[in-house]
Amino acid sequence: MSEDVIDWYGPDMATFGDRVAAAREAADMTQAQMARRLGVKKATVIGWEQDLSEPRANKLSMLSGLLNVSMRWLLTGEGDDMLVPAEADAPQDFSEVLKELRSMRETMRQQAERAALLEKKLRKLIESGAQ
Repeated sequence: MSEDVIDWYGPDMATFGDRVAAAREAADMTQAQMARRLGVKKATVIGWEQDLSEPRANKLSMLSGLLNVSMRWLLTGEGDDMLVPAEADAPQDFSEVLKELRSMRETMRQQAERAALLEKKLRKLIESGAQ
């Protein structure tokens, strides 16, 4: 690999969960589909992708086979299984990226407000149940 090529999924750029999610998306599979094929719950797959847990050896083996990547690459990011994410292939101008970033920030703001409202409702329910 030449020095000017960025290893997007290598150990310095991505976590185990990042690599699982990227390989799953490259395989055009949803979290639910992957969970069903592996015989685990969707929450388990989400946990792997969010780096909250890692699969046992037998599931790791099944996972690498299902996603058509090596176990070594999933665990360490070493190897040539996936070098460049699909988004990095196409050049984008700064205004396009900035627009996407702003949209993302607005969505996050809205979700934070929604979470605050739900937390407030939950506290009221807890208080009314405690009395």
